[in-house]
Amino acid sequence: MTRTMKILLVEDNEQVARFIAKGLLDAGHAVDHAGDGAAGLRLAGAGNGIYDAVIMDRMLPGDIDGLGVIAALRRAGNDVPVLILSSVGGVDERIRGLNCGGDDYLAKPFAFGELVARLEALVRRTQGTPAATMLAVGDLHMNLLTRKVVRGEKAIALRPQEFKLLEFLMRHAHQVVTRTMLLENVWDYHFDPRTNIIDVHVSKLRQEIDRGAHKPLLRTIRSVGYMLSDHA
Repeated sequence: MTRTMKILLVEDNEQVARFIAKGLLDAGHAVDHAGDGAAGLRLAGAGNGIYDAVIMDRMLPGDIDGLGVIAALRRAGNDVPVLILSSVGGVDERIRGLNCGGDDYLAKPFAFGELVARLEALVRRTQGTPAATMLAVGDLHMNLLTRKVVRGEKAIALRPQEFKLLEFLMRHAHQVVTRTMLLENVWDYHFDPRTNIIDVHVSKLRQEIDRGAHKPLLRTIRSVGYMLSDHA
């Protein structure tokens, strides 16, 4: 399988998450990361139809564990394929994971090559139509394969972090995106929540996509976050 996969990784162990995300990124795939069940459920729910597969850690902090996330997704009609990762590899636990809606189960520790092979097999079995390669909000278009961004007839050159920020905003178009969501999913927790790094990047991004346009797309929602939308 050579096409890019869009993967949601739900893993609370930062070292494991970095290892998996780096490997997938190096292989040319796109990765969103959530560090707990609530964040994973929010992203997977908002991204219904966007992700090719989810890598779900079995044990997660907070009120909802990996199996709880999967069960909630299935109840909501989200049939994204889910590969469960767990340090608990007994037969009974594997059966429980599959019965709750998981599609495959991989015990830790694991070989990265096997992880990728299992993901590709899941996607081959379940994909109906190719994953979206284009995102659009109004006259703003993003090609995920060529990494080209265009607004109307104007090509927009973005730095890698700006591209990642815009991609997240476009995938959550017409929704309020909080600073916490951006810190968790665009900056991978690497910055203190009190930092102004988000404001700086959003300001630069707004200049790039809205400068000279007849209608601004990127809005600041006071005391809440941001929204990318062409709706009035």
